[in-house]
Amino acid sequence: MRTQPRQPSEASFFWYETRFERIAVKVLPGEYSVGGGDTLIATTLGSCIAVCLWDRELRLGGLNHFMLPDGDQSSGRYGAYAMELLLNEMMKRGAERARLQAKIFGGARVIAGMGTLNVGERNTRFVQRYLATEQIPVVGEDVLDTCPRKVCFFPDSGKAMVKRLGASVETGALWRQERAAAQRAVSSATGSVELF
Repeated sequence: MRTQPRQPSEASFFWYETRFERIAVKVLPGEYSVGGGDTLIATTLGSCIAVCLWDRELRLGGLNHFMLPDGDQSSGRYGAYAMELLLNEMMKRGAERARLQAKIFGGARVIAGMGTLNVGERNTRFVQRYLATEQIPVVGEDVLDTCPRKVCFFPDSGKAMVKRLGASVETGALWRQERAAAQRAVSSATGSVELF
């Protein structure tokens, strides 16, 4: 496990994941994590996007979690800055852009009746365009649809596992997070609007 001070927006919630017998880190909205060895990186998504980047030669990988495609360019909750944070940390640790490959997850429409905003679809289009522009191949994805997902990423092998989630306490918290993100998307697009 890393002992040096953490960077702003770097995930810091660690636990021992008994199912995989590994130390795991949970990446929350606006955060990222980069690692190797036998660390597991996990997150839970609705309309948010998680991008897993992997350097096949270094066996180094990272994952971010962003809520909206654009907005405040100094917050990891927004796509362009979230991607910059993840890419920069990978490069600092020796990754080379030409060796990177990506897997993308999330972008679900988990709130019924939000078809006109469709934050998940906007997030998905953004990240696909971003990775194409950066010439980072997408080698796997599970995006769009209507169900939340839990993602477990193994940065030593580049393997990602996805579990589609049903109704639970965890998805209740995710639903509240989605409503807040949708509220911000509406406010930034059309001025002050209250969702109920």
